[in-house]
Amino acid sequence: MQNLEQLQLLIEQELAKINYPNSPKQLYQPIDYVMGLGGKRMRPILLLMAYQLFNDDLTKAISPALAIEMFHNFTLLHDDIMDRAPLRRGKQTVHEKWNNNVAILSGDTMLVQAYQLMCNVDKDVLKEILDAFNKAAIQVCEGQQWDMDFETQSDVSLSDYIKMIEYKTAILLAAALQIGGIAAGASKENQNNLYHFGLNMGIAFQLKDDLLDAFGNPENFGKQVGGDIMANKKTFLYLKALALANKNQHADLVNYFSNTEVNKDKVEDVKSIFSTLDIHSVTSDLIKDYHIQAMQHLNAINSENKEPLLEFSAMLLDRVF
Repeated sequence: MQNLEQLQLLIEQELAKINYPNSPKQLYQPIDYVMGLGGKRMRPILLLMAYQLFNDDLTKAISPALAIEMFHNFTLLHDDIMDRAPLRRGKQTVHEKWNNNVAILSGDTMLVQAYQLMCNVDKDVLKEILDAFNKAAIQVCEGQQWDMDFETQSDVSLSDYIKMIEYKTAILLAAALQIGGIAAGASKENQNNLYHFGLNMGIAFQLKDDLLDAFGNPENFGKQVGGDIMANKKTFLYLKALALANKNQHADLVNYFSNTEVNKDKVEDVKSIFSTLDIHSVTSDLIKDYHIQAMQHLNAINSENKEPLLEFSAMLLDRVF
């Protein structure tokens, strides 16, 4: 059984082995560029961890793991265009380094490459794996559309938001674990527990991201603190604050999140309202609830190789402020 560090190294080594054609240069160079930007590699690592719950020989899990990572980066390429994001992992986004058309076409190619990689599994599990992958791929797109809809929608509910992050973020983590289980020949019950472990962990992970965006230390978080507030993102923190706010606080929050002008005091003023309403504790409690549900599903799986998954889930949620 390989630990987290070993699996991360394995993924990096396998990604480095992918040879992209030299021509057309502006199609394949951006793919090589974005795949080389690094990242946590959460999804392929989770797929390998799920596989080795039932089989220590990871050979047959490598290709679907690379497929999941290729698909994830395809979504980032297109998301960055939609968000007009200048940076990804501290480097220029593809549409900034090249242009929108290049980013769209390179992303399209990455999607096809993801399917090519995903098809390199045993024939007896191919249909089941593709069914799980197809379902997740569509749901990720649905989650992204809801996220964009929320930018102009004034009546976003807390349940709407949880569903959006479930689809946009958690679904692919869940599918990676499920596909790892399918490839290893896991029972339907174990596949289901893997999926719901990933789903609950994914929601907890995104809620923690929301929390860190407002209250994190920028040196530890790796992003600009208060970015969601400046961008008027309707995160869980904002929506929960609206639900708990008095009349004046509610009016102030709505005013801040409907104003696109730069206001140097905006982040601190909004965070002050969040603190008054104890949003940090409320969000932390919800994260713990999802984590507990995730652990219940992991505990239900009969395997002696769960330590890497326990380590990985702790790493995701123990990110410091």
